Amino acid sequence: LPLLLKATLLRLASGSYRPFYNGFYYNHIMNDNDDGQDKVDYFNGAKLVVETSKDPVYSYNGANVTLPCHYRYEPDMGPKRKIRIKWSKLRDDYTKEQDVMVAIGKTYMAFGDFKGRAHIHQASRHEASLVISDVRLKDDGKYRCEVIDGLEDESDVVDLRLQGIVFPYQPPRGQYRLNFHEAERVCQDQGAILANFNQLFQAWSEGLDWCNAGWLADGTVQYPIRLPRKPCGGVHLAPGIRSYGPRHRHLHRFDAFCFSSALKGEVFYLDRPSGMTLEEAKQSCQDAGAEIARVGQLYSAWKFLGLDRCNAGWLADGSVRYPIATPRANCGPAEPGVRSFGFPSKGRFGVFCYKER
Repeated sequence: LPLLLKATLLRLASGSYRPFYNGFYYNHIMNDNDDGQDKVDYFNGAKLVVETSKDPVYSYNGANVTLPCHYRYEPDMGPKRKIRIKWSKLRDDYTKEQDVMVAIGKTYMAFGDFKGRAHIHQASRHEASLVISDVRLKDDGKYRCEVIDGLEDESDVVDLRLQGIVFPYQPPRGQYRLNFHEAERVCQDQGAILANFNQLFQAWSEGLDWCNAGWLADGTVQYPIRLPRKPCGGVHLAPGIRSYGPRHRHLHRFDAFCFSSALKGEVFYLDRPSGMTLEEAKQSCQDAGAEIARVGQLYSAWKFLGLDRCNAGWLADGSVRYPIATPRANCGPAEPGVRSFGFPSKGRFGVFCYKER
């Protein structure tokens, strides 16, 4: 070891090695030509700064949205070599990332569900904004904008939030029959996805009060309480989101909290003097060039389009419901909402249909 140390010091003392720069000194870095030759990169004293929107960016299902991201150098050192831009979608706990796209100059590549829907918007010299077309429900979440210039790598995070509505869902079999994966499927079947905590919290702040526990997208089980009461955690607990924490995704069974956003089409009501069976209702929607509406579509039409109908109608899952925007006599409780008759095995009702615009 002493001989090796002595030999190293002698080599450093020789003229074959550059003196250390008083900034950062990097050695043994492959050059861009990948020809096996090492290059030495010196830090030039300019600091790379990346900034995104500090406030959430709001959008809705089917829209186009731009997530702003800009970068700069302090001090500005003039034109730089081509930088790399990488966008990724984060989990709420920041433990996992999903690649969205990467870009170098005008060349870019989008990944997964973002193929054909994502590109970089560069209207100004130091812009790295992300444009997402035809926004989908699962696009809601946090996104990281990362700018890479040689050895410098800086990033910032922007929050994309979809304007939507959270609704509790129980299947025809009754309360607490869904494991996590079944809850995911029933929400998708109703034109929705499992809600995340932020979406449930927003719904609670807008008045959602539901005493049955349901799955959320992160695998936790929670429920929102506005009016504390004995069966719902006790009268002495403050209003808020009650949590069971993470549950076993296969073994444990609860209800589901689903999230739906604005519609690309319209929901309308059809009826006959004698009403319709479920099968007749489905056929009536098809005859009208539409399809029988899903639960998420009815909630969205009520929330965003003000759909108000004091007549019960079939939906695709076999439930019978009706939306009330303006409460009135003989139309249920005094609060606006979507009323439910459950899943009747018999009976004749109208039907809510959905048609794309």
